[in-house]
Amino acid sequence: MSKSGAHILVVDDEIEIVRALRRSLTAHGYKVFTASSGEEAFEVKSRHRPDLLLLDLLLPGMSGLEVCRRMRAESNIPIIVLSVKGAERDKVEALDLGADDYVSKPFGIDEVLARVRVALRHVAQTQAGTQPNFRAGPLQVDFSLRRVQLNGQDVQLTPTEYDLLKAFIAYRGKILTRQLLLKEIWGPETHARAHSLHVYVAQLRRKIEPTPDDPHFIITIPGVGYRFSDDEE
Repeated sequence: MSKSGAHILVVDDEIEIVRALRRSLTAHGYKVFTASSGEEAFEVKSRHRPDLLLLDLLLPGMSGLEVCRRMRAESNIPIIVLSVKGAERDKVEALDLGADDYVSKPFGIDEVLARVRVALRHVAQTQAGTQPNFRAGPLQVDFSLRRVQLNGQDVQLTPTEYDLLKAFIAYRGKILTRQLLLKEIWGPETHARAHSLHVYVAQLRRKIEPTPDDPHFIITIPGVGYRFSDDEE
């Protein structure tokens, strides 16, 4: 999916924010559609089939959380939530409902553009099919052999550490809440394992991060969860 071909639906009832997003996104080659309510968002989505959704959580009528729930039930479209700064509970709930990322208001347009690029890049990779090998900088993973290497040297992971890395890579670029990670790794045993997640993340960082104290791959999102970054920058 090329940047110039991507269609973006902005769902927000604040006119100034919509104008600013439309102006900046259009200037960077995106086709922009807008909606001021959840109900209108589904009408616009049906007509124009956008590639990505920028969704405000505070909407008149149908809430942004309900929009997120319904969108995810019928589509895998990337959803980036626009959330009031400090509304951690709403952010986590939106991510648990299937949103891919969030940007806190007030936001800088460069941050929004970066999030859009990451989301579109990863959905394009997903549509291209799962590759048997993954590489990001010094980290290499051969899924067919369950082989992990850092700087060409084999890394020995426990089964749980490997499953955790596999989940991170599968959802790279997407913010994963702790609850989602727990379900991905341990299924229904999440309550019994909740205290273990940060321990396994720390162990995995020590093994795959070039500098564990300053992680490049497994990024902590305070109060929310983690994001696996494969950006070269």
